[in-house]
Amino acid sequence: MRAKRTIAVIAAFLGLTAMAVSPASAAAGSWKAYGNTNPITSSPHTWACAGSKTIGTDVLAQVCAIRSSSGGSAQGAVIVRNNRPGLFSTTAMVDLWTQGRGQLGIWECPSSGVAGNSWSVCFGRSQSVPSSDLANSFGSARDVYLGVSGLV
Repeated sequence: MRAKRTIAVIAAFLGLTAMAVSPASAAAGSWKAYGNTNPITSSPHTWACAGSKTIGTDVLAQVCAIRSSSGGSAQGAVIVRNNRPGLFSTTAMVDLWTQGRGQLGIWECPSSGVAGNSWSVCFGRSQSVPSSDLANSFGSARDVYLGVSGLV
């Protein structure tokens, strides 16, 4: 229930109807574990991220928009950094927008364990987006609204 309320708040913030962003319409996102490798600095792509927010004791998350190194595609992501020694379970949701085409999709990653002292990323599906059409994302993790990423 809390996830639905969070999405409704996000929708209201963006001037959308709750029906337009219902969790039932979300596609499946995918988790990728990065261990102790920073996903941003290890990537050849351009990342624009909102600031980190606390989603649990010693656990941070941030929403990002990613532009491919070729410039022809974009995707949304939620990074989770677990600074605890043990496993931390979380869900995540990311929405991708462009200035020219509006909303491209919502992706929801099911509950997953993020290993201790490591990064994991919930990725939405990569979308074909010309580099002239700037993209950004908003998202949540464990029902905590993470804000809006910068533009890529």
